[in-house]
Amino acid sequence: MADQIVITEKTSQARDVRAAVGNRYGPILPAEGHLFDLVEPEDVVPEWKRWAPVLLRPEGLYATRPAAGGNKPSKLKAIREALRTAKRVWLATDCDREGQLIGQEILEHYRYRGVVMRVMFTAQDPQSIRDAFARAKPNAEYARLYAAAVARRQADQIYNLSLTRTATVTFARGARSVIGVGRVKTPTLAIVCRRELEIRAFVPQAYYEVVATAQAEAGPVRLRHAPKERILKRAEAEAIAALAEGFTGPLVLRVEDKRQAPPRLFDLPSLQKLCGARFAWSAAHTLEVAQELYDGQGKKIITYPRAETRYLPESLIPDVPRIVAGLRVGRAFSAIPVPEPPLVRRGAAGPFHDKGLAGASHHAVIPNVNTVGDLPQVWPRLSGDERRLFDIIARAYLAAMMPDFRYRQTTVTLDVRGHLFGVTGRQPIELGWRAAFPDWQPPGEKGEEAQLLPALRDGETVTLRDAAVEDKETRPPPRYNEGTLIEAMQNAWRFVADEALQARLKEAKGIGTPATRAEIIRGLKAQDFLVADGKAIVPTERGLALFAVLQRADAALVDPGVTAQMECLLDQVLTGQQEMMQAIDAVCTQASRIIGRLCQGLPQGVASPDAALLATVAPGAGTAGSPRARKPRRRRVKADQEATAAPPARKAKRATSRARRPGPAGTVPAPVANAPTPETSDAETPLRIPFGNKEIAFRLGARYRAGGWYAPPGVDLAGFRERGWLGAPSG
Repeated sequence: MADQIVITEKTSQARDVRAAVGNRYGPILPAEGHLFDLVEPEDVVPEWKRWAPVLLRPEGLYATRPAAGGNKPSKLKAIREALRTAKRVWLATDCDREGQLIGQEILEHYRYRGVVMRVMFTAQDPQSIRDAFARAKPNAEYARLYAAAVARRQADQIYNLSLTRTATVTFARGARSVIGVGRVKTPTLAIVCRRELEIRAFVPQAYYEVVATAQAEAGPVRLRHAPKERILKRAEAEAIAALAEGFTGPLVLRVEDKRQAPPRLFDLPSLQKLCGARFAWSAAHTLEVAQELYDGQGKKIITYPRAETRYLPESLIPDVPRIVAGLRVGRAFSAIPVPEPPLVRRGAAGPFHDKGLAGASHHAVIPNVNTVGDLPQVWPRLSGDERRLFDIIARAYLAAMMPDFRYRQTTVTLDVRGHLFGVTGRQPIELGWRAAFPDWQPPGEKGEEAQLLPALRDGETVTLRDAAVEDKETRPPPRYNEGTLIEAMQNAWRFVADEALQARLKEAKGIGTPATRAEIIRGLKAQDFLVADGKAIVPTERGLALFAVLQRADAALVDPGVTAQMECLLDQVLTGQQEMMQAIDAVCTQASRIIGRLCQGLPQGVASPDAALLATVAPGAGTAGSPRARKPRRRRVKADQEATAAPPARKAKRATSRARRPGPAGTVPAPVANAPTPETSDAETPLRIPFGNKEIAFRLGARYRAGGWYAPPGVDLAGFRERGWLGAPSG
């Protein structure tokens, strides 16, 4: 047996590591995401098997036990056997908090006491992996990263299951339905519901603006009277238009030379927002495409996509010339005039800022320096979506190494008997980084603000003609799409009124994590709380009912600001400002208070029409714990526990089994919170996959569309894709 081994997070990662370093560091053994689950509450306290409004807080922490499903047992067995003789372990899982947990929980469970080295890489090409092994550090240096992951996982199990059980026995009494409550899921639903209710209650208000054409020596220019205090009476606007018609007076010009720095590099949320707006992609699809660019076979052309910061470490400055040169070889980027040498900006205003990376385990998403020279060979292998996403990432990087956009802003005003008419225009002086985005408009450069003006003179006398009144109407706020919803989750401080708390939460990362927010949204859809309406995300009536019930019971349940405060406490474990157990205690204290409030609201809750709607099974899906629910596959995507649509799928299996058995009248069947409900439609037809000389029918709950397979929460198709088993369905 080997005296050292390498543990990776998944099979494809093991293959990449093997290609880079061979067996130099010992056999390379892959996990399959989390190889351990937390034990269930009833395994700790048998009385907890019966659902009741109680805080499911064990003494100490929930223990772990081997996970079932897929190839997890066999992979865990291989690692367990190797650990018996290994004197050194190299942890080469993903570089984020969850990757740390996936690797270290194996060692903690088996009480491994040998030497452990942590290998951190943000790109999966051979050179990056070799460099990462060469600079590996003792795993003890990442103790806080592991503690933060444990704190979040333990807190989520306690909070989510405790409140889901309490809400279910309180508001769905006697019905075979689960009212799922999640520390992050429920406030996310609340963000969408509040916006929808605001739109429904919105009453448009008519107002008026006046426009007129000023005839100058160099040509006409359109001026507008749009005061801050809107004109609400048409007669008043018509009177101003009458004053303006034929008016002669001097123009007042204010000319300023301004400059605009390049946009910041991308993290995952900003990528999801942009792709949602530009391509109508879901947040999950953006992550899937980015992941394929990061670790797809024969690709690996970007760095780690689950980024939570938009800065780069200053140690990457020497890579700039190589990345720029590699990108400009291709036709797509060859015309972008990056200066020689490229312009490097340090500090908060530039891309290279070490202090901006404090508390982050990985940097902004950029092209991979070690594969950028292979782009001519890789490009033909990319799908259309992969090319679109890489184009965005590459142009952002090139723009960051270019000069500021310089322009001359001219503000023109004309006083018409006390009524100010005006217009603002821009004339570019130097395009700078804007040349990297020929079709891109920076924020604030819209409509008439970008109007090209003739050569006007300050004090020049002009005459107004064609004065007219324009009818305007106030508009409701726009509905969220997946990208703007993720941005709202990331900026949860906006939902907090207290300014001091706002400042504190701005430093936090919002609610959820970059890696899990897409799963949260997908889980809400699967449970029939949210639905896509074109690009927009809107709540269903069930979703609005859940929001109404929980808001009446305790506003903290649906307050993103409260959740952001809890997230801030958990994040402080990473920076050493908070101990792990203290952070878990704080979440438990909040959960206990809410349980008390929910119990006090029992009579009103049961009688409310909203609770009655929640007690029904979601149409077309079924609810975990209901006899109508389809049994989900016992596989899980890698995600923080607060993002999954359910606790481990075996709970749904047990709950379904119990629900089929008759129980005492008035008792609540014991389903489990947020169990994954595979989508229907396409999934109803068995997928037949060739396997040797046999065909095995799988009911995956996956969808096949646009030439690809998409998995619902709780289903991991990675192993099938790696083996090439997921072609078009044959039946």
